[in-house]
Amino acid sequence: MATDAKQAPAAEELEVSPAWERALAGYRRELVRGGASGATLRAYGRDLVELAAWASARGREPGELAYRDLRGYAAELSERRLARASVARKLAAVRRFHAHLVAAGEAASNPADLLPSPKAQSRLPRVLGPDEVAALLDRIPATGPLEVRDRALFELAYSAGMRADELVSADVGDVDFDSETIRVTGKGSKTRVVPVGEPAQRALRRYLETARHALAQNAAESALFISRSGRRLSPSDIRRRLEKWVREAAVAGRVSPHTLRHSFATHLLEGGADLRAIQELLGHSSVSTTQVYTRVEPSRLRREYAKAHPRA
Repeated sequence: MATDAKQAPAAEELEVSPAWERALAGYRRELVRGGASGATLRAYGRDLVELAAWASARGREPGELAYRDLRGYAAELSERRLARASVARKLAAVRRFHAHLVAAGEAASNPADLLPSPKAQSRLPRVLGPDEVAALLDRIPATGPLEVRDRALFELAYSAGMRADELVSADVGDVDFDSETIRVTGKGSKTRVVPVGEPAQRALRRYLETARHALAQNAAESALFISRSGRRLSPSDIRRRLEKWVREAAVAGRVSPHTLRHSFATHLLEGGADLRAIQELLGHSSVSTTQVYTRVEPSRLRREYAKAHPRA
């Protein structure tokens, strides 16, 4: 994967004009009103501060950039040998920012509309086999409060296909044992209700009944998963704890919270679940995003073809 040959300065080190500061602050408020996640706000913030600094250095204020300017900016991004996906993300941020300026009457047109994005590399997501998932989850002992919490956390991540951000934003009240579901708040503050399997339900019950109160410092804390100090977990907390249990279970390769989500979707597909149902369970706005899972296991398709086609 491509990396930066020339590292960009940190966002706080970049100099932008007062007009750009005002424009970026206004766009951030618009994103917040639209329900953008914290991760989206941070990514767009970094990307657009880079654009603002580049434009400020050339005396160009918001609404003054032309297509030729943005072509030059895109060329500079490419010269830094960024990964294609990073360049595409930065240019998408530029496009949406200028669309905001047009909607706000601060620009006559969007000069980024015709700006081509590099085609992203098509990489299949890492998927664990069912045995690997079982080995990982079974390696987490149900002993101390942190271990009981982690078992519930990762059982739920795999059972419900939840993103790390969704796991940390979950509240105790989102779990409904009567209906065997959890209410999930996904991207754009959209909610969905996802079934929770029996092993995850058992792990959650044990955590709530025996471990969470030992971690809680504040009875008013509503977070489902809390830290040793009683605060809501962060996505980095989840990644760090998962890395620990991956090492303990000796699972080969890198495993992230998203790996559990990919595995959830792939195992559903292999079990015969409809792609539209998987789309709803994952909270994807478009089925095209979900279709990546149809390419994950070509060997399964070959077996089905050999079994079903009359001239296979």
